Amino acid sequence: MDRPELADFLRRRRELLRPEDVGLGAGARRRTPGLRREEVAALAGMSADYYTRLEQQRGPQPSEQMVVAIARALRCSLDERDHLLRLAGHNAPVRVRRSDHVDPAILRVLDRLEDTPAIVVSDLGETLVENRLGAALLGSTVGLTGNERYQPWRWFMTDTEPARYVPEQHERLARAQVAALRAAVGAAGPGDRRAAALVADLDAQSEAFRDLWALHEVASRWEDHKTFVHPELGRITVDCQVLHTSNQAQALLLFTAPAGSEDAQKLELLGVVGEQVFTE
Repeated sequence: MDRPELADFLRRRRELLRPEDVGLGAGARRRTPGLRREEVAALAGMSADYYTRLEQQRGPQPSEQMVVAIARALRCSLDERDHLLRLAGHNAPVRVRRSDHVDPAILRVLDRLEDTPAIVVSDLGETLVENRLGAALLGSTVGLTGNERYQPWRWFMTDTEPARYVPEQHERLARAQVAALRAAVGAAGPGDRRAAALVADLDAQSEAFRDLWALHEVASRWEDHKTFVHPELGRITVDCQVLHTSNQAQALLLFTAPAGSEDAQKLELLGVVGEQVFTE
């Protein structure tokens, strides 16, 4: 049981919720953001004193059932629930069996996407395979070695990765990178040396990463709306659709734009322009 991390996670999650998020009236003016401790305790079906002691790093280890109840009260996602279980000293279900071998079903879909930029990534953000337009839009990262192969590392340790996106999206995308990495680390379970080495390297070298990691945000990679900066075609705004494998160890990312739009026309031009080249 990691008392300091558990307490910090509970407090941060509680402060993010509003009374109306959980079906409670706003009531009188609140001095601090989020729910009160006694409100979370009531929603979880436990005593306010016990919950308060957990946030103060003084409580005994909660049972697995109690942790699940707290997660439900705090409206945690599945990733956040599993993270909470591990902080409380319990085993969360292992949902990821990482492999560098691309899932055959995902690969068959990719092979049929001749006119749509697409890549297959691991849960740690490594591009395992890409089609021609995917490399043209994103720049090829297949074949990189060490921690450089992981997008979170490139995001915080190089200028190249953030430069692929418009500046106004950098803050949101950085938080998404860290939240997805925390979800991957948790879902893989203890003993994942590859994930541990990546987090340790980022923690040692990037203050920006440390600040975001401390927020305890946990979220898997899902659909998104992004604007890339292509050196030849300029800004290209796309919808990013995500198709996960059953164990969420790999995902197929597809980048599309509304038919007939200027962005769709730019995506068609990618095949002519070819793979973009970024410089530091």
